[in-house]
Amino acid sequence: MELTITRPDDWHLHLRDGELLGAVAPHSAAHFERAIVMPNLRPPITTTAAAVSYRESIVKALPAKSSFEPLMTLYLTDSMQPDEIKLARESGVVFAVKLYPAGATTNSQDGVTDLFGKCLPVLEEMARHSMPLLVHGEVTDSNVDVFDREKVFIETVLQPLVQRLPQLKVVMEHITTADAVKFVESYEGPVAATVTPQHLLLNRNSLFQGGLQPHNYCLPVLKRETHRQAIVSAVTSGSPRFFLGTDSAPHERRRKECPCGCAGIYSAPVALSLYAKVFEEAGALDKLEAFTSFNGPDFYGLPRNKSKITLRKSPWVVPEAFPFSFGEIVPMFAGKTLEWQTYMS
Repeated sequence: MELTITRPDDWHLHLRDGELLGAVAPHSAAHFERAIVMPNLRPPITTTAAAVSYRESIVKALPAKSSFEPLMTLYLTDSMQPDEIKLARESGVVFAVKLYPAGATTNSQDGVTDLFGKCLPVLEEMARHSMPLLVHGEVTDSNVDVFDREKVFIETVLQPLVQRLPQLKVVMEHITTADAVKFVESYEGPVAATVTPQHLLLNRNSLFQGGLQPHNYCLPVLKRETHRQAIVSAVTSGSPRFFLGTDSAPHERRRKECPCGCAGIYSAPVALSLYAKVFEEAGALDKLEAFTSFNGPDFYGLPRNKSKITLRKSPWVVPEAFPFSFGEIVPMFAGKTLEWQTYMS
């Protein structure tokens, strides 16, 4: 059994920098034609000039003759100015701006502390230029339970934002709750969501079964089974508002398996196999191509890819780890057998 589809894009990807960039970039390039690259480096990518430089580093890290295209983003800060949005749009390499509430996730310490008080002129400029705002949708108030932070963010930040700027394109990234599904489906304006393989396949039990599982720890954290089921139903329904975004986030093993482990799941080498598993189990393989290859570029106003990729039912075992000169990275579903493999058409 095989399925040939338009080559997918990844609309939420962490490539890191330095040696880690060189280690992981080929995995994404092997499966995806384009990717929205996250800007949460140290220091963060806050200017168009920095985004152009980072893009050059990514291209240098790709295999020879790779057609992979990194689509760059800027890291929204309290001090960003509207003129930066004009430069970004004119650059031809920056395609979105990322909102990290300060302290929400990895390298988010420079993020936004007052969205409406300090960032409104930038958001208005983004709306004028049809520049999407990519949202890490969690509040960081320590009084809010970690499992409720997405729901509270929708109520206190996202709903007021889209009401104030209804023309602003917004992508709610890596959604984890039925509340996010309901918000995206019910809002009439230009709002969409990316969905990760882990939030389609795992629930919060996966963090604790057989002992603490650091390689299943990500942010936003995994939620209850009822939320997972709601997300699966949404993405396999055929709705154009949901599209592929792996949030593949590599960390060295020693930074995951330690007293204070990093958040992030490395899924790039297995993501397409896992998405195919989800859609097959839902009886919706006919809707997989739209989710992986059409909905994202359509929302961003970009052309769909011309090349193809083939998914073939051929069991394979995920490597236990990918060793590199500086250590090793443990992928999602390490050591497990998956049913689908990808091949270039």
